[in-house]
Amino acid sequence: MKKALPKKDILLVSTSTTHGTDYLEHCQSEIKELLGDRKNILFIPYARPGGISHADYTAKAGEAFEAMGIKLSSVHEAENPVAAVEQAEAVFIGGGNTFLLLRQLYANKLIEPLQKRVEQGMPYMGTSAGTNVAGKTIGTTNDMPIVFPKSFDALQLVPFNINPHYLDPLPDTTHMGETRETRIQEFHVHNRQPVVGLREGSMLRIKGDKINLLGPHTARVFLQGKPAMEFKSTDDIQFLLEAY
Repeated sequence: MKKALPKKDILLVSTSTTHGTDYLEHCQSEIKELLGDRKNILFIPYARPGGISHADYTAKAGEAFEAMGIKLSSVHEAENPVAAVEQAEAVFIGGGNTFLLLRQLYANKLIEPLQKRVEQGMPYMGTSAGTNVAGKTIGTTNDMPIVFPKSFDALQLVPFNINPHYLDPLPDTTHMGETRETRIQEFHVHNRQPVVGLREGSMLRIKGDKINLLGPHTARVFLQGKPAMEFKSTDDIQFLLEAY
């Protein structure tokens, strides 16, 4: 019997805002391609640890999607968050603190519903923390563990980890602390899955059983026990979906 092809439709963005652009402006065309003719999207604002309320965060995201002709509603306003995910046309998880986000996803029992809907083909979009939780674990986030989630296991929509906002060492820097690359190498002492360093403005597009790098920059990919590799948008990175 022929195995059914996966239906995943995912856009993973390093950041919601790049220098000189408005919120989500730099990835508008990719969002429109992801959503197609859908006119509604469910927002999950759980990553915000304070300073901006869920309502204000939702309003900010809503303005960006309204400009694209998309109506945004927030899961924090739903009487039943699980039902909201089950009925959503598409889901967007925004940035903030990854530990807080994952804790709230577990607390509201949204891990399995999100996994199931994405497997069924519901479009999923993440930026920053929302991209982090799409990976196998949140072990490569840059965020501080301000809260303790039930588990570091994330949504596992893709079989690798991601490091959004990936930064290269500055030339001639006098900073003596660990680089992002060093931290990821430390991660690989105890963990096997690949890690993708996504620079600002970069995105991963997963459609069915295909994956592509989008945006103006190369991505830095780390495999356990091997030197880091650079991949540009035209390169084949299909091996990432075949990771264990």
